[in-house]
Amino acid sequence: MVSWKGIYFVLALFLGSFFGSIFMLGPFLPLMFISPAWYRWITDCIVATWLTLPVALLEMVFGAKVVVTGDGFVPGERSVIIMNHRTRMDWMFLWNCLLRYSYLRLEKICLKSSLKSIPGFGSFATISGLCNICTDQLIRLSYLCSPPIRRMEHLKRMQAYRRGWAMQVAAFVFIQRKWEDDKSHFEKMLDYFCDIREPLQLLIFPEGTDLTGDNLDAIHDITVAYPQNIPQTEKHLLNGNFPKEIHFHVRRYPIETVPTSKEELQLWCRKRWEEKEERLRHFYEGGKCFSATGQSIIPPCKSELRVLTVKCVSLLYWTVFPLGMLALLYLYSFARWYFAAMIIFFVVQQKIFGGLELIELACHRYFKKQQKFHDTKIKTN
Repeated sequence: MVSWKGIYFVLALFLGSFFGSIFMLGPFLPLMFISPAWYRWITDCIVATWLTLPVALLEMVFGAKVVVTGDGFVPGERSVIIMNHRTRMDWMFLWNCLLRYSYLRLEKICLKSSLKSIPGFGSFATISGLCNICTDQLIRLSYLCSPPIRRMEHLKRMQAYRRGWAMQVAAFVFIQRKWEDDKSHFEKMLDYFCDIREPLQLLIFPEGTDLTGDNLDAIHDITVAYPQNIPQTEKHLLNGNFPKEIHFHVRRYPIETVPTSKEELQLWCRKRWEEKEERLRHFYEGGKCFSATGQSIIPPCKSELRVLTVKCVSLLYWTVFPLGMLALLYLYSFARWYFAAMIIFFVVQQKIFGGLELIELACHRYFKKQQKFHDTKIKTN
């Protein structure tokens, strides 16, 4: 049965993401044509403010407890994150961990390309069944770590459901799920992030792309488990079935310790998943905890007081903001014109150019080409 908690959760996420796409991200779009690097930093910060909302709702409104053990994160480092998939909502619960141990603005995930045109971040679309997909795969890693077929199918599902216009602005990587077609796009996007020195954290491991040396600092292997009350699907959340506890165990592997050849990497990945399964077996058969201390080796980069402050401000802001935007649309005609123009823009650019992230990438490549031409001209003179 649908509960008021579930309805509140869905409406809060959808309204915040939809109006945020129009009124918060929209005004900064012209900056893309002046400085893609500054545009990327500003829009990442704006998107990160929304990512704090589900964290605040889960912990402050629905009482979820988060426990993080293991190595933790080194704030600001460039890493690939791999994680088991216990439920279809793991992608969202991971933000509770990243808020404390990393920076939410650094997160970049992979999305199915057909989800570009959906307004907002898509939580409403997911739960209402408009896009009932659990995709956003661990692209090539699922092939490297493929003991049983059943396990591979579970590992394919990881990042999932954040969709739409705001995801284009956030420069997430949209894929066709055909590696032959996606490989070039992956390489271009990763080169872009490297060029603007964006220390992003990727939730994929694209084989064949240069993710070693100067481009990557570490791999984070995260194991997630739920001692009780496990919400398997979006429908469970809509019914008010929120997790009471979420446990994360983090293993950090410096890139120097990771093999580079395909064969050795395959064995390395397979060993990691065997360790993960053994860790989960002990968790559910034992005391339902990864570590007796209940703490990570590396302390979080934010104190609990700071995290509490962020959650309180997030709840307050994302409650008032949609109401304020609705009032603005009701009272002022210029707001309605702007609102309509932005919707038309998002739809038209999607049809003509294929997405804002592609326009951003084209702008960066243009400026890079101009800079290279300028440097060559100076050397010649």
